[in-house]
Amino acid sequence: MPYIPRDITEPLQKLTSQFPVVFLTGPRQSGKSTLLKHEFTSYGYVNLEDLDFRRAATEDPRGFISRYPAPLIIDEAQRAPELFSYLQVRVDEQRAPGSYILSGSQNFQMMRAISQSLAGRTGIATLLPLSLPEVRQPQAGQFYQDADDWLFTGAYPENIAERIDTRLFYENYIRTYIERDIALETGVHDLARFRNFMVACAVRAGGLVNYSDLARDVSANDATMRSWLSILEESYICFRLMPYYKNYGKRFTKTPKLYFYDTGLLCSLLGIETRADLRSHDRRGHIFENAVIAEFYKQRFHVNKQSRAYYWRSIRGPQKEIDLVFDGSGGPLLYEIKAAQTANEKFTHTLKSYLGENNLAEKSASVVYDGPDGLTINATQFTNWQDFKAPGCNNL
Repeated sequence: MPYIPRDITEPLQKLTSQFPVVFLTGPRQSGKSTLLKHEFTSYGYVNLEDLDFRRAATEDPRGFISRYPAPLIIDEAQRAPELFSYLQVRVDEQRAPGSYILSGSQNFQMMRAISQSLAGRTGIATLLPLSLPEVRQPQAGQFYQDADDWLFTGAYPENIAERIDTRLFYENYIRTYIERDIALETGVHDLARFRNFMVACAVRAGGLVNYSDLARDVSANDATMRSWLSILEESYICFRLMPYYKNYGKRFTKTPKLYFYDTGLLCSLLGIETRADLRSHDRRGHIFENAVIAEFYKQRFHVNKQSRAYYWRSIRGPQKEIDLVFDGSGGPLLYEIKAAQTANEKFTHTLKSYLGENNLAEKSASVVYDGPDGLTINATQFTNWQDFKAPGCNNL
């Protein structure tokens, strides 16, 4: 498979110049191992998925560190939590930046181990599936044919580079994720019910999180739904988008919306088997919205910046909603997201209303859609999804 250069490479190299340990996290098959092996060729490499390496790391961690000296990449490092306290001792002795790069797809285990043993010594970066600028590179092969291709194919590097059967790729991905990561690492025993839970989340993508509704659909309790949703978040399947309020404290006390990091995975969970099925699917608009918001996260994370992303919903009067709000230092930036190919003045109404009520400049709002790029209606810029750039990512 050809190597597709990743935008996070430079921020990752910067972290290795500042911290003795760097942790690269992200979902399974997002390209972490491939990136590290191509971009950090002066480092040794061990993968703890290999039983021999894992046994050495767990049974004799001190000997393992001596046998495999820094600089060293330790892939799937969560497989040997016994190693972390010994790494702490070694990095405190040497105090050399970039000594170890750890990677893993199980964020719930890695973050716990890092907070216990390597807090203050570790720089953290997140690698998500490919962003649009990354897919546009020649090494990725053909760019998406249209919006439906983008939504259905998703952005996992193997699926992009090989253009294998998308349906089979995601069916295998889901099965592997549940049977390996969930069964082995989380303590969840009812795997069939957990898969039903993932489907229930997919049906609600783009909607408000309602734990009681999820519990009713999956025949479980609210506490289990909260726990399982945290698992999906920590393994980079889903994320919650919080509401935007000027009062910062309120943002985390109100109801979030639920989205998936990859719409190919989302389509698979929804039972969408072809692009033709997607074109006529009643959730297509929600899937398009999900794709744009996930793209926002990818671009921000791949330059090692926080998302600072929210949605806005009116409290009083007729309900109004803005799909995406970036909480920038110069004031909020507003994005309306529409799957339509035709620009329409009505797409700007809520944006204009919010701008007027909050005394914001007209350039603070734009519409992301599937039509011609560069149109302006009601002083609002219309941007085609292919040309969408998250704030602070203009160099991508």
